Amino acid sequence: MAPPSRRHLLQIEGMDRPEIGALLDLAESYVLLNRTGKTPRDLLRGRTLINLFFEDSTRTRTSFELAGKRLGADVLNMSVSTSSVNKGETLLDTAATLNAMHCDLLVVRHDQSGAPHLLAQKVEASVVNAGDGTHEHPTQALLDALTIRRRRGRIEGLTVAICGDVMHSRVARSNIHLLLAMGASVRVVGPPTLLPSAVERLGVEVFHDMASGLAGVDVVMMLRLQKERMAKGLVPSAREFFRFFGLDKAKLAAAAPHALVMHPGPMNRGVEIASDVADDPLRSVIREQVEMGVAMRMAVLDRLTRAALANA
Repeated sequence: MAPPSRRHLLQIEGMDRPEIGALLDLAESYVLLNRTGKTPRDLLRGRTLINLFFEDSTRTRTSFELAGKRLGADVLNMSVSTSSVNKGETLLDTAATLNAMHCDLLVVRHDQSGAPHLLAQKVEASVVNAGDGTHEHPTQALLDALTIRRRRGRIEGLTVAICGDVMHSRVARSNIHLLLAMGASVRVVGPPTLLPSAVERLGVEVFHDMASGLAGVDVVMMLRLQKERMAKGLVPSAREFFRFFGLDKAKLAAAAPHALVMHPGPMNRGVEIASDVADDPLRSVIREQVEMGVAMRMAVLDRLTRAALANA
């Protein structure tokens, strides 16, 4: 990830275009290697990767597990629900335990913003933020950028609409930082109750209806309605939300004819997106995002490991 001194990947904010571009280029090579089955399984041989997930996420955890194994790492998935962490152990005690295990790479998902940053200060391993609270989800933004670049050949100059529950979405925050750094224009579209206050200060355009928000855009990025994070009353009902902000073919018609449809998953069909749009083979790249996730996470593990070696 550009400077070799970078030991961790904790957020997109602060990364510049050359650094992001280098990661995308490396991930591109892993896409090709994965498709041919010729991945360099010796790169992480003898190294240990621990997936420490305080929140459930089958997709992200499995993606990191595959990425680590394809590079030859020993991968351990720690089940927080049955571990001492769930029995009252503090995050700092967990850090001490992980140091005693001498792991090399630590992938952390936590429901509290800033938890991966705290662990990065206390553990000897390189830490990857796999999503913290409502803060960031850097590898999701990177894989989304890889998907867009592979389909459109560039990111600069494109207009991307991020739609739905932006307030509670760490994916949205990481994507906003990355897309703006790479020269794209970003719109956020959603009801006022689901948009952060003063979100326009991030450099985005704000829209409260899908027709104007999607007009002429190149990419439509839908977000999951995160009911587990929101207070009651922010959305009248799932049915009403879909009526006004769910992506169906009628609303998609406002976008450019070539516009891509994206969703970080898991999808709530009939709430954020209609099934015929999610499964559209010409417009939807949702399945491709999953494939790009493994390649991008391989690139991140590769770069962090090389940085650790360079600074040993």
